[in-house]
Amino acid sequence: MRPGAAASRGGGTSRAAGEERTLTSVAASDTYEGDSVEEPQDLPRLWHVTLSLSGPEAPLKEVRRGLEQLAHDHPFLLTSRYAHDHAEIRYWEEARDLHDAAAVALRLWGEHRRTAGLPPWEIVGLEVIDRQTYHQRIAEGYGPSPATPVGVHPY
Repeated sequence: MRPGAAASRGGGTSRAAGEERTLTSVAASDTYEGDSVEEPQDLPRLWHVTLSLSGPEAPLKEVRRGLEQLAHDHPFLLTSRYAHDHAEIRYWEEARDLHDAAAVALRLWGEHRRTAGLPPWEIVGLEVIDRQTYHQRIAEGYGPSPATPVGVHPY
């Protein structure tokens, strides 16, 4: 039985009234045995981001111009594909962890919608994967075709 737990459902606790239970943490090395335990690092890593957007129809020329402006303002963009009512943006993001990369991706469209002249679409999909997973997918024949040209292209 864990310390501070009741002996039975009907019984009292082993703590005195008003006494707080002490919480302790367990280090990863205490949980896993063996020499293969990796220590977490706070160094930035590369994450491949795919952002999918959708909304009301917009003129193709305006969508293309907006995506080209976004790519000009942020040269990290690799590939953008677009249609009248949806688009997909793929790029690499340098971030400490997946949460940071996803947070940046979720802000990208909204923060640059006006300055780049992007349509008022919403984010309908987000994928963030690490570099190793991206390269593994490519090697296995999944993911974007290696022949996909960099830049802004219609679907």
